[in-house]
Amino acid sequence: MPAPVPLPTEPPAAAQAPEDLQRVSDAVTATWQQIDAALAPVIGARGVAALFKRSLFLAAPSHAWLDLAQEGVRPALDLTELRGALARQSAAEAAAGSALLLATFATLLASLIGASLTERLLRPVSAAAPAPLFSDLPPAAPPP
Repeated sequence: MPAPVPLPTEPPAAAQAPEDLQRVSDAVTATWQQIDAALAPVIGARGVAALFKRSLFLAAPSHAWLDLAQEGVRPALDLTELRGALARQSAAEAAAGSALLLATFATLLASLIGASLTERLLRPVSAAAPAPLFSDLPPAAPPP
């Protein structure tokens, strides 16, 4: 798995600079590729794509540009539309919307497989996340 690419946690001073937006877009794309690589062997490529689509739907009310209106579930994660949507945002908005999308994905995954397993599967990715990826997850239940 390639090394994590950190996403910015604070918008840069010149958030409208094309190189800042390109850096955010590259980091977001790399992060989603790492998530796909980590989860596809466990839940399948179609499972990752389905969770991604649901996360887009849940995050879109806060960031309308995340409403990518994908038809059906794709057989694998396709970041083409996300990359295009990112290119139309400021770097600050792209970073904020992407952070929400990642947090939504992690929360949704945890609701299905549990917080502990989610953390274990996404630990390599979480180091590069724009905010603590697991901050909104319910605490894992203590072992019996």
